[in-house]
Amino acid sequence: MSPTEANGLATSLEPGLETSPGTGTPTAATDLLPFTAGPPVERGDAARNRLLLLDAARRLISEHGADAVTMDDIAAAAGVGKGTVFRRFGSRAGLMMVLLDEDERANQQAFLFGPAPLGPDAPPMDRLLAFGRQRIRFAHDHHALLSATNRDPHTRHNAPLMVLRQHIRVLLESAGTTGDLDAQSDALLALLDADYVEYQLAVRGRTQEQLADAWESVARKLCGQ
Repeated sequence: MSPTEANGLATSLEPGLETSPGTGTPTAATDLLPFTAGPPVERGDAARNRLLLLDAARRLISEHGADAVTMDDIAAAAGVGKGTVFRRFGSRAGLMMVLLDEDERANQQAFLFGPAPLGPDAPPMDRLLAFGRQRIRFAHDHHALLSATNRDPHTRHNAPLMVLRQHIRVLLESAGTTGDLDAQSDALLALLDADYVEYQLAVRGRTQEQLADAWESVARKLCGQ
């Protein structure tokens, strides 16, 4: 999916924004808005079931890890039928995406509209480095959910991931990189993959600080620094 197509997934763009000529791509990372939409308006019983299922899923995942939790487990813990779980979320990966949604929203708000150096009131390179460090922490803290979501090919390249990719691309361009922006954005994004981060931490014995330093090294080289 190209950056222009990714932008087309957004719920909206701020009115009156300038875009790069001929691309429709916003000229600054703050031009993007989160892609994730809030939950639909629901009947009272449906809303209660949704909250029961999400609370049960979070509790079970916290206690046993995402890999050990089944849809049957979640339904039983919430006191509803298994069919209710599938009607609400479609699939196990769909449920995992909903669980991630709230934290992804907060994450997007921070790098799109929050304070420097992560937010817009900082030079693009400073923002890029702060983003890498923040996202490595996020990938580690949310590894179980991100990994479970990534296993479904229909949800792996989801809207929040496209927001991250486009944010990296815009910052690289603003920081003066040359060459293939799409390939460079994908290369940096791969260093933030939850399974990659967890492998480096758990198997290779590296620290989050070391991974963040590696991210910075690659980002600076891409921008000629």
